[in-house]
Amino acid sequence: MELFESGACDLAIKIKTGTISSEEVTKAVLQKIEQREYDINAYITTTPELALKRAKSIDIQRIQGKDIGLLGGIPMAIKDSIITAGIRTTAGSHILENFIPPYNAHVIDKLLDAGAVIVGKTNTDEFTMGSTCETSYFKPARNPHNTGRVTGGSSGGSAAALAAHECIAALGSDTGGSIRQPASFCGITGIKPTYGRVSRYGLIAYASSLDQIGPMTKSVKDSALVLSVIAGYDNRDSTCLNEPVPDYLTEIDSGISGIKIGLPKEYFEEGLDSEVCDITMKAVEIMKSEGAEFIDISLPHTEYAIPTYYLLATAEASANLERYDGVRYGYRAENPENLYDMYCKSRSEGFGIEVKRRIMLGTYCLSAGYYDAYYRKAQKVRRLIKEDFDKAFKTVDAILTPVSPTPAFPLGSKINDPLQMYLADIYTISLNLAGLPGISVPAGKTSDNLPVGVQFMGRVLDENLLFRLAYALERNVGTSLTYEGAVV
Repeated sequence: MELFESGACDLAIKIKTGTISSEEVTKAVLQKIEQREYDINAYITTTPELALKRAKSIDIQRIQGKDIGLLGGIPMAIKDSIITAGIRTTAGSHILENFIPPYNAHVIDKLLDAGAVIVGKTNTDEFTMGSTCETSYFKPARNPHNTGRVTGGSSGGSAAALAAHECIAALGSDTGGSIRQPASFCGITGIKPTYGRVSRYGLIAYASSLDQIGPMTKSVKDSALVLSVIAGYDNRDSTCLNEPVPDYLTEIDSGISGIKIGLPKEYFEEGLDSEVCDITMKAVEIMKSEGAEFIDISLPHTEYAIPTYYLLATAEASANLERYDGVRYGYRAENPENLYDMYCKSRSEGFGIEVKRRIMLGTYCLSAGYYDAYYRKAQKVRRLIKEDFDKAFKTVDAILTPVSPTPAFPLGSKINDPLQMYLADIYTISLNLAGLPGISVPAGKTSDNLPVGVQFMGRVLDENLLFRLAYALERNVGTSLTYEGAVV
């Protein structure tokens, strides 16, 4: 096995014991980036010089007998909506094309404290608004399994980088499925933690009540390792939970005998691709063979999840994106006639079509005369969706569902049909509205050799159980379904 093919847990041990060096691993990953980036476009910015300098520093610390941390020397990719001091952070947008932040996000400081090596910032839908990574100002990322297919979004760059071995682990963010859906499409593991489990400080906001940073990795154990590093309380994020962080690796292989898993009927109805359904049901049989018990359940308000999400998320986006006005930082239009003209031109030229669409929708539903009819009603439905999960978790310990109705679809096939693109998130959005954790883990491939993941959902702060379930499936299916040569 080549160094760039290895996982974080395995490499962390080898680097710590001196079997290999961080510099060797980092060079292998950087070389892979050079080879594959033209086809994949997983990165917006790469930092080879900084990465090699950091890797050499980690190696010196190890030789000196110093603790290099849980992720000591591991090359990682960071979604470009997460702030990195001194490294360009664009959120996939023209309006932030040349923005270099003066500070780190909380998760970046946590990664650096744990010894991680940052190799670059990954491609994303503009301001994380999209399900395909096609709304990026920097051109779409491409799926390494078939470069004519989408990666999923919005964390498509991180998923593609992992599948193409252009990093060892990565961070993404998930507002309506943006970690789990690209994880499924690209054949890697991705977890959306409980809302508040990981600090959002330094995450460029899309919808603040829904956004959550999480790990994207080549295996379940790697996700558990990275989450144990980035989780925890941060007083700079008022929504961050002040709860102790468990060692997620301790119980990961303790088995799932007797665990009750729900199968919601609403996730297996019309619209689900037959091959995705078959792969999901094979996963069910595997889990049964591992000792899990399955119970049919209902989440009756699932059909309202998409309209509820696209009212609440766009309303929050409308408020969050007000700050990009061409005055303080970011893109500024040239030769405006006056201040108002500068605002209008800077935002019109700086934002892409999908971002403008969502700002306008959000502004409309917050406007006088429509607030009660749309925004307030959506908040009430959100509560009903949360109560569906509360009721289900009285009888089951976790829930298993498909991640997406289809495998990765062709580039360009849905970008001009927003409703069809929004429907790609139908199985992931509810979890964000409820604030619950969910993990996507590879479950198989279609006849076209496209990866398909399944999703485990859990109670608040029950990530430990999700890792156990995902690991039980992974033991039978195999780890990351990384590509064996891209298909054009």
